[in-house]
Amino acid sequence: ALKVGSDPLAMADRRDLLARLLVALDQPKVDGVLAAPDVLEDLLLLGALERRVAIGSMNRGGLPGATWELDDRFTAYDPDAIARGGLDGGKMLLRLALNDPGTAATLEGCARAITSLAKQQLLAMVEPLPACRDPDGTVRISKEPDDLIKVISVASGLGNTSAYTWLKVHVTDDMERVLSATTLPTLLLGGDPGSRPAEVFEGWRRALRLPQVRGLVAGRALLYPPDGDVAAAVAVAAELVHG
Repeated sequence: ALKVGSDPLAMADRRDLLARLLVALDQPKVDGVLAAPDVLEDLLLLGALERRVAIGSMNRGGLPGATWELDDRFTAYDPDAIARGGLDGGKMLLRLALNDPGTAATLEGCARAITSLAKQQLLAMVEPLPACRDPDGTVRISKEPDDLIKVISVASGLGNTSAYTWLKVHVTDDMERVLSATTLPTLLLGGDPGSRPAEVFEGWRRALRLPQVRGLVAGRALLYPPDGDVAAAVAVAAELVHG
């Protein structure tokens, strides 16, 4: 699946973004797309969602650099809108920071969303990230295996059932140990490859061998590759997932 990420500068040109998404969705092995309502609606009008999985982004109220950065309240899709729109599920961000009280509200919001989606037999995709607010207010995200294991354990237990819960997890050097923390089906978080796309792709390749890993959700890594060849980057990732 393709994720439309949150970097406002990389994706500031909406028509360019849509053109890249259309190239990516033209690849037969791409299963679908994850995005906020405005992007999904554009793709729907363009006829690009036929026979594709569509996951709606539900929360990212905590804007980068804001004083409320870790207040990830639900500001986009809610479970009822996902059901009415005929989407396949909803994705929620769970940045868990033990030193920020805003995390408690996010935990509660995610639990309610998971329960509501499950009642309608819709997928709940949870992205658990270990976060910390430094004394100067900066928010850091950890990719340390022990930290990821803790947030995965918390995310797995949210809601009154996990029957429709999938996880979306950062790739680290010790994925086997990290994913031993859950039996839930898991998708790999694509991340930003920067100047090292080959290393990122190899990390995906290794992690995709683990039994509960079902696929990859990538945005900038595929839509904005260093060489500009979207079709080639998507083809490589699709081959990793589907063979």
